[in-house]
Amino acid sequence: MREDVQSLDIRDVTANWVNAQILERQIGDRIKALADLSHTPLFFGRLDYLHAPGADRAEGAEGERFYIGRRHVHDQDGDPMVIDWRAPVSQPFYRASKKDPMDVGLRRRFGYTGGDLTAYEDEHLSDPAEAATTSKLLQREIERPRVGPMRDIVATIQPEQDEIVRSGLSGSVCVQGGPGTGKTAVGLHRVAYLLYAHRERLARTGTLVIGPNRSFLHYIEQVLPALGELAVRQATVDDLVAQVEVRGTDEAPAAVVKGDARMAEVLRRALYSHVTLPTEPVVVVRGSRRWRVPAYELEGLVRELLARDIRYGAARDALPQRVAHAVLVQMERAGEAPDDRVQDAVARNSAVKAAVKAVWPPVDPAKLVLRLLTDPEFLAEHAEGILTGDEQKTILWARPARSVKSARWSAADAVLIDEATDLVERTHSLGHVVLDEAQDLSPMQYRAVGRRCSTGSATVLGDLAQGTTPWATRSWQEALAHLGKADAVIEELTAGFRVPTDVITYASRLLPHIAPGLTPVASVRENPGFFEVRAVSEDADVISACEELLHNEGSTGLIAADARVPVLAGALTAAGIAFLAPGEETTRETRLTLVPASLAKGLEYDYVVLDEPSAVVDAEPDERTGLRRLYVALTRAVSGLVVTHATGLPPQLT
Repeated sequence: MREDVQSLDIRDVTANWVNAQILERQIGDRIKALADLSHTPLFFGRLDYLHAPGADRAEGAEGERFYIGRRHVHDQDGDPMVIDWRAPVSQPFYRASKKDPMDVGLRRRFGYTGGDLTAYEDEHLSDPAEAATTSKLLQREIERPRVGPMRDIVATIQPEQDEIVRSGLSGSVCVQGGPGTGKTAVGLHRVAYLLYAHRERLARTGTLVIGPNRSFLHYIEQVLPALGELAVRQATVDDLVAQVEVRGTDEAPAAVVKGDARMAEVLRRALYSHVTLPTEPVVVVRGSRRWRVPAYELEGLVRELLARDIRYGAARDALPQRVAHAVLVQMERAGEAPDDRVQDAVARNSAVKAAVKAVWPPVDPAKLVLRLLTDPEFLAEHAEGILTGDEQKTILWARPARSVKSARWSAADAVLIDEATDLVERTHSLGHVVLDEAQDLSPMQYRAVGRRCSTGSATVLGDLAQGTTPWATRSWQEALAHLGKADAVIEELTAGFRVPTDVITYASRLLPHIAPGLTPVASVRENPGFFEVRAVSEDADVISACEELLHNEGSTGLIAADARVPVLAGALTAAGIAFLAPGEETTRETRLTLVPASLAKGLEYDYVVLDEPSAVVDAEPDERTGLRRLYVALTRAVSGLVVTHATGLPPQLT
């Protein structure tokens, strides 16, 4: 298939060099999408239907066989050899069961080792004599060691996951899922499915995956390309709102207030305070004639635009045309016959432009936010009845900046500027946005994301128990309202595929303290995993635990409180153990990653050493946030976990 694309001759089908460039780029993208992945098999399953799908199921009708894979594959004659996993005919591979065989006589799963076919397993779904069993190949695939970036799960998608993956483009979905339930994979595969089912529409409107940090995005970046999807953009929330350079940080109380949804109204008030009602008429001179628009008529035009509640910039652009129209009405009454060109000329008249600038001046969003954060009187005027006096003092800068460029903006300030920018000019909306680790976003960050999918749909992924910011989401209903998707369907995944039973059971001791009411994750893995809590006396004992786990196949992560990372890095170096930073790809030679607890979210390792749980808790501004951070760190292991502590464990774990 790739060679067919490479051999295309476009010299006689392009009208000009521009078309040729566009077509060459499209061909290049197609060639990239058809690249061979050495360890990724073309097919992983087979379905033998009792009757041909869509055909009359009359007695004697012949069945049909389909091989299911990551990509559609056809032969030289164009006949399909492998059916894309997203096609409707492939759906029974994930949904069919002994109770509902969906007209499938046989489902076959293929097992691979390093890209080589090594096993297969059959289920005769329509045979009442065969009992339902748990797939050994499925278990083996789920428990396969993790080395390198995140991989796709097309061979192991479960029925409850498939239902979310194939949900329609028109509706938004929120997935609450505990550690290891596959919510990130579900979100990515839903993007792949939507691109398959609505390719032309999403090619026009665009898709975006939003992750918590660059390390996480690097970890997941190969999943969609492996499924042949290369056009999906990936970004963090900070990337989306990067209109100013972020060089400062906020204390937690200030960040909480700046991230509060009430700030949107403060910004709106501050912006529209620049509009002043006119007190003088506008006099337009054209040739020997003078046309006068009285102040009361101008005031009516301004009030009408304010009442329409359109963007500040759009209203400002519309005002000179409204004034020009008023002049044209006078011209017509005087017997003239002006056309659109005359109206445009009047709108550009210096007197009209001066009046508009005085009444509806241009506003720079960054300067507006800077004034709010540095001018106590300006903030008090527009935050009255919204923010308390103490809250206003909390967000005011101690040292006012001289200019936008010299200001030490924080991440929360950048979100405020993005909000103000949207009040001036509407933000471009995409067709679909996936928001992962959503529980850590502030209401203002939700609004920033919501602007990017105001005319599209969203897939929101997260776990309330893993909220590790002081402003973490309290409920999905509240979060979805800030996102502008209050009607989104909320789904819950409770079957754990990644974290071993003993590990998730231990971590779930924290749930009553961090997220009461959430259903604990139930591991479906047959292997209980390796788990040990170990008292140590020095850092060398922590390094020894890492060395022990490195004897196993797969990756190992050493997770510690951020302040402990430099100390442990020195100890690893002294012991001659090579290690990586989060986001760097593990290799066969270097399989240990040293992970600050603040960056552990969303990552996974075959084996984990968790250093000093109490230090992880104490590093956060409050106990609840600290316990949530600890819950995240405890649930990064796929095969085994060793908890080391020189001081006492948090009482919630004992």
